[in-house]
Amino acid sequence: MKTYKIITLCLVLISLVSCVQEEHLKTVTFKVDMTAVKPISQVGVKGEFTNPPWKEILPLTDTNRDGIYELTVSQTTAVSNVEFKFVHNGIYELLGKDNRKLHFEYKPETLVYEGVFNNPDAKQTNK
Repeated sequence: MKTYKIITLCLVLISLVSCVQEEHLKTVTFKVDMTAVKPISQVGVKGEFTNPPWKEILPLTDTNRDGIYELTVSQTTAVSNVEFKFVHNGIYELLGKDNRKLHFEYKPETLVYEGVFNNPDAKQTNK
């Protein structure tokens, strides 16, 4: 009977370990078109990827002054997607609507997410 318990325990432990997804480096460039927003002050992104989630605004910048604000972040994770919203002057976009989502594959990735402020349509591309 003791051998049976040991084998059962080993099988349970193996199944738990095999359920853990391997973490991979994800590099994401967020781009948001702010050309329809006037006047523009602080532009950022807020979501599940900050620690703690949804508490910190990561600032986006427009270094070439084309109205497209950008930020590149890298994080090692095993999640398949994260939710976020763009923020202008501390106010969330798409009020009352679903959050934006980034979808990941289980491998290292470099992604570009391009959207327009307050418009749910967006494009996610792998580089």
